[in-house]
Amino acid sequence: MTKLKWGLIGGGEGSQIGPAHRLGAQADGHFDFVAGALDHRADVGRAYAQRLGIAADRAYGDWREMLAGESAREDRVDLVTVATPNSTHFEITKAFLEAGFNVLCEKPMTVTVEEGEEIVKIARATGRICAVNYCYSAYPMIRQARAMVRAGELGNIRLVVTNFSHGHHGDAEDADNPRVRWRYDPAMAGVSGQFADCGIHALHMAGFICDDHVTTLSADFASTISSRVLEDDAMVNFRMSKGTVGRLWTSSVAIGRQHGFDIQVFGEKGGLRWASEQPNQLIYTRTGGRTEIIEKGEGGLHDEATRLSRVAIAHPEGFPLAVANIYCDLADAIRGQARDGLPTAEDGCRSLAAVYAAVASAKDNGAWQEARPPMFRG
Repeated sequence: MTKLKWGLIGGGEGSQIGPAHRLGAQADGHFDFVAGALDHRADVGRAYAQRLGIAADRAYGDWREMLAGESAREDRVDLVTVATPNSTHFEITKAFLEAGFNVLCEKPMTVTVEEGEEIVKIARATGRICAVNYCYSAYPMIRQARAMVRAGELGNIRLVVTNFSHGHHGDAEDADNPRVRWRYDPAMAGVSGQFADCGIHALHMAGFICDDHVTTLSADFASTISSRVLEDDAMVNFRMSKGTVGRLWTSSVAIGRQHGFDIQVFGEKGGLRWASEQPNQLIYTRTGGRTEIIEKGEGGLHDEATRLSRVAIAHPEGFPLAVANIYCDLADAIRGQARDGLPTAEDGCRSLAAVYAAVASAKDNGAWQEARPPMFRG
């Protein structure tokens, strides 16, 4: 099987997400890392790309240079990953899609709903893949949970409770740290801080497992560190199209919580619980029955969970391999075998609409808001 060619924009030296993408893209032998524009400082980006093994003529100074260079090549990249600050996602993703490239964009996909709808339309018109890196949905036991819901093993879903809350931005003295500061700066992050950064992972997960979409929501935002323009804590209640009730908490000032991403799904026949800090296990309780632990790698799992498990039971598969599962699905899709679990531009657009609805609700003392993009309200 011929390897696909992959290029990365952003994710340079010292980046939080860059190593996860490099490891994930190359973990299963689907992609060769052949091109990159890795830093907003051209010389720094070129030098780092070459240290990572990229040829000098494909170590680009910026994304525009990379677009021109790759467009002119017969051996152009098959996939471009956009891992730059939020405010740049739309322009870069749009340009590469229109030039005929497949794109994986970090979340949030854009900073406005209108931009999100435009990306959806461009992806449809060009026939290119536009995926969004909701990588937590690619953990094997999350795929197991979704398959169980789809198979009716929990019956109708009544309630979903999820949170993504950590304390790593809880020190006010760290306000000028560039890895922290941009997340609360509207010029770079958009209209929302913590909810757009982490909360939409939790919101996407709720819809992914429940195989449903959020329709309305009510939100309360707080900036607990006064120097921050955007929120660092949020509580969101939501309703889904099939009647499921949702509760979501997200925070970056919950000191003592390390990662804090977990989800519980409660149906008429039973309930499930998953936590990112113990990702190999899915806790399952049937109505009136005992609680059991479903382990990654054990027999009898649904095919989607088995397909994305690489190592034997009791051996951990962590975050980089969840990212790698996104790249596995992308490789299949590029080769013509569509994967149902791959998060798409439609998912990215729905997330943006939910962000704007939450911002509007928070400004209006929690008033319920329409949470669907206009193009999906029919």
